[in-house]
Amino acid sequence: MKDLDTTGINTDALIEDIKALREYTIEKEIPLAVKVLRYTCEHIEENNSFLIAIPEDTPIEEAADFEDDTEETEVEATEIDQIESLKYVISLIRNLDNSMNILDLKYFKKALTEN
Repeated sequence: MKDLDTTGINTDALIEDIKALREYTIEKEIPLAVKVLRYTCEHIEENNSFLIAIPEDTPIEEAADFEDDTEETEVEATEIDQIESLKYVISLIRNLDNSMNILDLKYFKKALTEN
């Protein structure tokens, strides 16, 4: 998070930090986080940025259908939005006991594999 705050998205240090976090999630056996972090690294390396927007809030009654039926709207993201979105992904991994965090990680996994 410190490298992200100080140097932004397009740095080798950030990629190395994400890879280190991924190694931690591998050790803790958290497959969803492992995949999201791998796709995140690949996405940043490919695009020199993080172009996936933070998902909009989903009403609770629709949360069960989140994986199957999501319509994504493309939002033009500024660099600040891109940094905030990447920070959000990393923060989701800090609390995987929260079911909404799991849903949002699934959103990012799907978005990253489609781009």
